Amino acid sequence: MSERARHVSDRAFQVRWLAPRCWGSWLSLAGLRLGIRLPYAWQLSWGRGIGRLLHRVLRRRRRIAERNLALCFPELAPEGRAELARACFESVGIAFFEVALAWWGADERLQALGRVEGLEHLARALARGRGVILLSGHFTTLELGARLLHRHQSFRPVYRASRNEVWDWAVLRGRERHVGQAIDRGDVRGILRALRANGCVWYAPDQDYGREHSVFVPFFGVPAATITATSRLAALSGAAVVPLFQRRLPGTGGYRVTLEPALEGFPSGDDAADAERLSRLIEGWVRACPEQYLWTHRRFKTRPAGEPPLY
Repeated sequence: MSERARHVSDRAFQVRWLAPRCWGSWLSLAGLRLGIRLPYAWQLSWGRGIGRLLHRVLRRRRRIAERNLALCFPELAPEGRAELARACFESVGIAFFEVALAWWGADERLQALGRVEGLEHLARALARGRGVILLSGHFTTLELGARLLHRHQSFRPVYRASRNEVWDWAVLRGRERHVGQAIDRGDVRGILRALRANGCVWYAPDQDYGREHSVFVPFFGVPAATITATSRLAALSGAAVVPLFQRRLPGTGGYRVTLEPALEGFPSGDDAADAERLSRLIEGWVRACPEQYLWTHRRFKTRPAGEPPLY
């Protein structure tokens, strides 16, 4: 978006910002801004409390998470899945404070909280001169992981616009304060321009975007509509695909962001095989910290022809 277009957009947004339907969102943002002043241990504790409250009041999201966990972890007893669901919501609650740290936290504070491993893999991929797709997944630590990585390497995140205009505005401004300018997921030309300039683009293909440009591949053994855009972008640009995984460590241990070696033989020319490969990769990360994955998304919403809905 050009500076003039952004200015016009901000002016138009400011006309509507006092509408009653926006008040709740603004109060939430104000709470985030204040919450950053708390000690980190308090943020974790308060975040878990907020998550437990959300688990009780967000019934629809709770049912979605419980259904996802039942599909993906059938080996767990019902009591174990219920406990995992509560832990997932606690992680969502903690994520509110992590978003605040990502958007407004001081560099010195973040340096003490997180470390990035595998930067040599990213440097090796960039040395090819064709750009890098940072392949990630939708974990609750997403925002803070991006901020921690950006301290070492600039990149542009690919995002999906939110229906909540206040949060959409806040997310874009928050990310662009410390990360590169975001690219709408539908702006294929913008993504390719960034890659062809040997830039890094953050991309997560692990949500259900419908049947178009998707193939059904297993995710935790369940057929899931998975977009093939990663393969197509890599093929069109020649970019390397470097897996990126972040997680919250136990207790007050902070965060670890891990860059893995660029995928060999990718793309293979077989979109379905590539999508299944990426799905297995992300599944492995999820199994390492299942409570930190965003289970409240209807990952299995789109079904193969003839199959009944799962939600």
